Amino acid sequence: MTRKTAIENATRFFDTGQFARELGELVAHPSVSQSPDYAAELPRYLEEALVPRLEALGFTCTVHQNPVPDAGPIMVAERIEDVALPTILSYGHGDVIRAQTDQWRDGLHPFRLIDEGDRLYGRGTADNKGQHLINLAALRAVIDARGSLGFNIRFLIEMGEETGSPGLSEFCAVHKHQLSADVLIASDGPRLQSDTPTMFMGARGGIAFDLIVDLREGAHHSGNWGGLLADPAMILAQALATITDKRGQILIPEWRPDSLTDDIRAALRDLPINSDGGPEIDAAWGEESLTPAERVFGWNSFAVLAMKSGVPEAPVNAISGYAKAACQLRFVVGTRLGDIVPALRHHLDEKGFEVVEIALHERAFFEATRLSPDHPWVRFVARSLEETSGKIPHILPNLAGSLPNEVFADILELPTVWVPHSYRGCSQHAPNEHIMKTVSRDALCLMTGLFWDIGQTGGPKQIRCV
Repeated sequence: MTRKTAIENATRFFDTGQFARELGELVAHPSVSQSPDYAAELPRYLEEALVPRLEALGFTCTVHQNPVPDAGPIMVAERIEDVALPTILSYGHGDVIRAQTDQWRDGLHPFRLIDEGDRLYGRGTADNKGQHLINLAALRAVIDARGSLGFNIRFLIEMGEETGSPGLSEFCAVHKHQLSADVLIASDGPRLQSDTPTMFMGARGGIAFDLIVDLREGAHHSGNWGGLLADPAMILAQALATITDKRGQILIPEWRPDSLTDDIRAALRDLPINSDGGPEIDAAWGEESLTPAERVFGWNSFAVLAMKSGVPEAPVNAISGYAKAACQLRFVVGTRLGDIVPALRHHLDEKGFEVVEIALHERAFFEATRLSPDHPWVRFVARSLEETSGKIPHILPNLAGSLPNEVFADILELPTVWVPHSYRGCSQHAPNEHIMKTVSRDALCLMTGLFWDIGQTGGPKQIRCV
């Protein structure tokens, strides 16, 4: 059997509708990790949706209780063919964000797969059920063609990524030997452009926090008290305005990274940044001296995710005593997570906003990671994707978003290569989430070719894990 045979197996799996049927089965599990009402669905997804599929592929599966109380379980599945062969670690998450059912358009439902044109709609199609299903199907295509993989593989599936991956770091530290591998190859996030393969080797870090101005109990009549009572919303708005300038350029010195080096600029040069199904970018927003690719992949960005004072849905003639803004900083390697909040506190105090409180969100943070585009595993994966697709893949030093890559890079000490199977207009984390069928079919071929090549060659020459 040949590489071509394996890829034909993968395309047949898609073209006969089997991919959509299996994805529909996964989407039907309402595995929401952001609400305790769905807690029982988290282990059920692993035990009913994934374990049978993995065992059919020759995996041994173990579902572990999360070391953090009340957090979702973590599953480790492994197929060891020969300890002398290279070992791949892969990853996925089976939990999804809250359903937002009443916000989906007519004819759609978050937990029913709907096939329309080039799109498959449903919660988790893009993030992350469709992506780990593609990788499992690619493994199956290789096994069916060769009779074996030609390498060992361990698969880690968590059920809490959408709540900040609680317990994942602690679990991987304790089970480091069990999770040993030569490389992490996994899939999450979007392609840079839907028609071209993308690779990224890390992620921007992320930290979320509230800025709060709490002056007094209750609200007071704006006619009787206007001009006499300080307005927390005005204070908060002015404090926020000191963090960036009017085009969003960060003004806190410690939040401005020094890691946009010449090699990173070279890696980002000429990468396309366009809408690809999403909104048009605002050319006059962000760091003025940088290209759009440098702003989103090589720099830090601050955002106000939500803010509130009073009752916006039903305003009254009263000065509120309280205002809050939910904020987030996405940051690249070179910005230390532990320095972010102290720098903000110093900045606000220096500007005269001692009254503004900083309240960290629980577990809402990821460290920043990055792997050199010249790493042997990066070059190996890129060659394989190019052979299958006929296109040079887009290679990003890190994803613009955040995911728990630091667990694999820092705790398990692995080179990390991510091959995403979604696209930027997929409505991830929003109503009407979907994946594109053309991208999914292409991704099945890419991953099948990649897994075939690893089994055929053993991957790049390097010391194997023990």
